[in-house]
This record gives sequence, C-alpha cells and structure tokens, in this order.
Amino acid sequence: MKTLFRLLATLAVGLACATAQAQTLKWAAQNDILTFDPHSQNHATTNTMVMHVYEGLTRYGKNREIQPALATSWQQVNPTLWRFNLRKDVKFQDGSPFTADDVLFSFERIKQPQGTMQIYVTGIKEIKKVDDLTVEFVLDAPQPILLRNIIDFRIMSKAWAVKNKSEKVQDYKAREDTYASRHASGTGPYILKEWAPDQRIVFTANPGWWDKLDGNVKDVVYTPIKADATRIAALLSGDVDMVTDLPTQDVARLRQNPNLKILDGPEVRTIFIGMDQHSDELAYSNVKGKNPFKDVRVRQALNVAIDRQVLQRTIMRGLSIPAAIMVAPGVNGHTNELDKVSAANPEAAKKLLADAGYPNGFEFTLDCPNNRYVNDEEICQAMVSMWARAGLKVKLNAMPFATYIPKLLKFDTSAYLLGWGVATYDALYSLQSLVRTKTTGADGNFNIGRMSNPKLDALIDASKTETDQAKRDQILKDALKMTADEAHYVPIHHQMRPWAMKKNVSTIHRSDDRPESRFAKVE
Repeated sequence: MKTLFRLLATLAVGLACATAQAQTLKWAAQNDILTFDPHSQNHATTNTMVMHVYEGLTRYGKNREIQPALATSWQQVNPTLWRFNLRKDVKFQDGSPFTADDVLFSFERIKQPQGTMQIYVTGIKEIKKVDDLTVEFVLDAPQPILLRNIIDFRIMSKAWAVKNKSEKVQDYKAREDTYASRHASGTGPYILKEWAPDQRIVFTANPGWWDKLDGNVKDVVYTPIKADATRIAALLSGDVDMVTDLPTQDVARLRQNPNLKILDGPEVRTIFIGMDQHSDELAYSNVKGKNPFKDVRVRQALNVAIDRQVLQRTIMRGLSIPAAIMVAPGVNGHTNELDKVSAANPEAAKKLLADAGYPNGFEFTLDCPNNRYVNDEEICQAMVSMWARAGLKVKLNAMPFATYIPKLLKFDTSAYLLGWGVATYDALYSLQSLVRTKTTGADGNFNIGRMSNPKLDALIDASKTETDQAKRDQILKDALKMTADEAHYVPIHHQMRPWAMKKNVSTIHRSDDRPESRFAKVE
C-alpha cells in the first residue's frame, strides 16, 4: 500500500510539472522593447509588453470591440463631458488600491513632453475627480474616437511612482534610466518578473487580477532574437513555442512543417520613407545652402523611382501590399481608390529632379533600422539601387532600433525609413502623429521631417472633432490624398504578418501586431 501511495504521489508531481510546463509560453521576435515606462515611448513592441502589466480604462476584446477595463461604464453627459465609473476593489501589483487619484496622476504624467504617448489623451483638457471611483473627462471639443484613444492611456499607481521617484516620465531621447523604465507595477493580467535587455522578458500571471485569463498561459518568456536564421532555428528545435515576425523567405517552408502551424493575417502598419522638409540645409548631403526635400518635385521623384511590385515580389516574397497612401486596409479612412500604386518610372524621376534644378541628382544619407520591421535593411538596400537609376546617390546608414530612435527624435537625419501601425484603427492616429505640424503636445510627435502644411493641419484638426461619420470620412480621405499628392512621405507597403507556432499553441492574431498572452493556450 505504501508503495502504491508513493507511486501515486510521484505521478501527481509529474502531472503537476507537465501542466506547469504546458502553461509556459516561450515567444520570440526580432526586437526588444525600449522601456517599461508606460508613458515614455509609443513603440509597438514596447506597448505590447507594457499592456501585459498596465491597463487603460478601456480595452479591445477578441474581435477588436471596445470593452470596459479599469472603467466599468461611461456616459457622455454632453458633447464635451464624459463620466467614467471606475472598477471597485482593484489593486496594483504592489498592493496599493486603484482609485481616481491614479487616473489623474497618470493623465498629468503622460502629457509630459519628454514622452511620445500624448496622442492617446489628445483633446482631453482636464480630468476631474468626482469621488474615489468616478472621474470626468473635460474635452476641448467633441471627440469621435475617445474610447479608442484611451485604450493606450495606461494607468500607473501614484503611490508606487512617488515611492520610487518615478513621477517624471523617462527621457528616452537622453538615454535616461529610471526605476519605472526598468520595473513595473500595474493592474493587468501579468506581473513583470524580469527584463534583461536584449536577452529576455519574463512575466507570470497576476493572481490578484480582477479578470480571468481567456487561455491557460501562466508564464511568458519573451526572447528578442535579431538574426532571422537563429530565430527560426529556435522555433524548429523547440526552444521557443511561437515566432511573430517570420523571415519572408522561410514562410513557405514553415507551412510544410507538420509540427508547426501558421496564423495568417494582415497588419495595419505602413512602411514608408520620411524626409527632412524643415532644415534650410540638408544634412548628410552634398547640396549646400538649401534643402532639396522642400521641393515637392524632389519628393515626387523619390516616390516614382521606387518599384513597389519588385519589392513585394523579391524582398517581401508576396507578404506585403504595395502602398500609395499612409494607412493600411482595415484603418478607417483607407480606400482602395486612393491606395492605387503606379508603376515605377525612373525617367519621370530624372525629369522631376532636373525640373527642380538637380539634373545630375544629388547625394543624401538614408537612415534605416536593421532589426525592427520585416526585411527593413534589405528594403533600404533595394531602394538605394532604385534611386540610383534616377541619378540619386544615396548612402545607407543602418543600425539597431534602440540606437535608431534616439537619433530620429533628435532630428538627426536627412531621410529615414519608419513603420507606423495604427493602434486606434483610425487614420487620424497617423495623420496627427506624422503629418500635423509639430507642437509640444501630441500633434506631430513623430513628424521627424518637421513638415508643415497649413491646409493639411486644418483638415486634421477638423477630423478630431467632426462627429458626422460621412463628413468625417471625407475629411480623412481629403487629408490622405493631399499628403500623397504633396509627397510629404513616400509610402512603400503595408505589412502582412504571419505568425508561426507549435501545433499545441493557439492564440488570436492581432492586426496591430500585439499578441496578447491572456488569449493564448498551450495544450
């Protein structure tokens, strides 16, 4: 009998260990996060990891529907006043209670100019405390997408921030390190156990979370693996369970592997070239005393010289949609009519350059990340060759994303490649961040080229407050068309985003490229 009990006990321990192992998700992608400060950097991978720990008043459900999160309900009292009822008995992971004071503190914090997250509270004049579990948002004007915007307005514990001297947002541009940039204490589904930059991020399920996990993943280990071959080798060997940014050249092969499955889906991210349209003299160029990119003909020349179909076929292996405008299908404001790509025309590019006073072209430097977007450096290399056919002599300057972003935020660039995903699924998000004249707030917070077009500003501002859907859609369409006609940016393509995983892993594909471990299962 004792032997039987020992056998059963050993079996129970073994089953428990197997269950624990099955509930760990080992996930890899090519780049690391920038920070854990929830109000510092508007960067998709960073936001993905931050949202495992920190929550907003609202959130997306499985089908991108808006759901209550830290707010249980809301009422629009009048066109410029919203009242939010906060969730009772919620605690931050340090044990401090969640109250209206944390919402007010987080609002003042996210607005600090050294961060880049202000777009998520754009148009909110003030947040008032009614009582411990009720707040009111006072708006500058009616806001048609308020509930979408505030999903990424992440709430931080005032008590925790004060205790850890983290009342100020980390200044990432200055490469500042703070307690809040390395540690986290939110109300969300997971607790941050460890972040070793460029090595791993480890989460464990929050036992005090107010909601329940939709899957069974209790522990998450995220590993940034820059090299494509190494990342895929880790998946094939079983060292990781899931890879969410596949090298395009490997997708077909991975589809044939009986031990894996591919979860297909588009991404609402557009890859594009930006140009300095502000400086009187273009840096990193042989043109002295003026800036060629201030001339629309030069910008149009860069645009028409690019063969997007070649990029789609050879670099992206079909996993992209050639782009003519700055938002992808699936984003409110996108239309197929506007997003029609013309064939490349190097001769037309040469004529445009000649008409602008550059018959022999000119030299400039293209800054490019080499570990952020799908085939980012390869795309840049191909464009350098395409521009050469039009007479442009372009030097490629590729670097890791963690180094790249501080450089751009200092406007230390003449031209650059960037990708922009649309967290709100509305074109205003892209237009306000990238196109609107830069101010100290959310307007133009990633307008690195510092373009300024008063006509576009008027359209963008109108779209912020227009509540008639048909009128607003037309405003967005007009703004996207004007941005394209003036070639303020050079859209390249909209990314497709297949994810690969072991057969025993299931999750929900996210077109904003933000996997949520709360929906994942490991059988």
